[in-house]
Amino acid sequence: MSGEGERLVSADAEGAEEQVIEAALRPKRLDDFVGQERVREQLSLVLRGALRRGRTPDHVLLSGGPGLGKTTLAMIIAAELGQPLRISSGPAIERAGDLAAVLSTLAEGEVLFLDEIHRLARPAEEMLYMAMEDFRVDVVVGKGPGATAIPLDIAPFTLVGATTRAGMLPGPLRDRFGFVAHMDFYEPAELEVIVRRSARLLDVEITDDGAAEVAGRSRGTPRIANRLLRRVRDYAEVRADGVITRDLARAALKLYEVDERGLDRLDRAVLASLLRKFGGGPVGLSTLAVSVGEEPETVEVVAEPFLVRQGLLARTPRGRIATPAAWAHLGLAQPAASPMAGTLFEVDDGAERPD
Repeated sequence: MSGEGERLVSADAEGAEEQVIEAALRPKRLDDFVGQERVREQLSLVLRGALRRGRTPDHVLLSGGPGLGKTTLAMIIAAELGQPLRISSGPAIERAGDLAAVLSTLAEGEVLFLDEIHRLARPAEEMLYMAMEDFRVDVVVGKGPGATAIPLDIAPFTLVGATTRAGMLPGPLRDRFGFVAHMDFYEPAELEVIVRRSARLLDVEITDDGAAEVAGRSRGTPRIANRLLRRVRDYAEVRADGVITRDLARAALKLYEVDERGLDRLDRAVLASLLRKFGGGPVGLSTLAVSVGEEPETVEVVAEPFLVRQGLLARTPRGRIATPAAWAHLGLAQPAASPMAGTLFEVDDGAERPD
């Protein structure tokens, strides 16, 4: 189960089959979208106001971690406007000409969704500035001194950009979005609603406490909740009568190595190594990664963000340090000499001294 691509609790969509299942479970209207209440209300006002005026809505930027519903909201925006949706992504647009080809074929009012927009190539990004503001692009024909810029008008459209790295988005591009929303992680109660709805769509019988058990281990992410639900469904159909109860969900997720807080094998391996081998830290990232047989980038990008968010691990100038909650979660006694045993510490954004 090692590696980011094989993790049951990864928030990334993995494989064409999962994307098809996700599409079937997605809500189609804003009123059916669960969670993100403030974003839903603000977005509803933006869309309804534009429809009343008969104008194209402002461009929309959605930021937040993977699996929180950015693509779903883009599809809902198009559905609420009664317009088709064109889908692309920043990495897929390598040249300005690629973007010009997409923009020139948009119909009036159409919605263009660009996922991972922060990874857009610089020439395409600069072309997008003019397209978003003036609905016009300059197409360069020829090379060198003989090159000519031909202005090309494009139909008014609504751009929906999505990013998991809002800090990497250039300021000039961000400023051209009329509505910017950050999507937060979901509360367990919201995920319970999503799990019960998905169970109905999958024709799976689930009890309220079974839905609560799945939701509580879903790391605040609907995509993970739906993935866990499908794995628990498999267990219920093969080893039980098909009904998902709390006890059955616990047994299934124990088999899949997802514990009650949503930690999987890699997460617990990082914590166990930090506690048992290094006394709770501080320890450098590369040393910690070697101790669990993973690359430093895997530990830093895949495991650490959730552990930090759960209050189980802290990143300090001297290295990684386990919190008292980490000792309690693994059922270990915290030594009196532990670096966080009743002492104050300085947390930073991950910088550390060399090993």
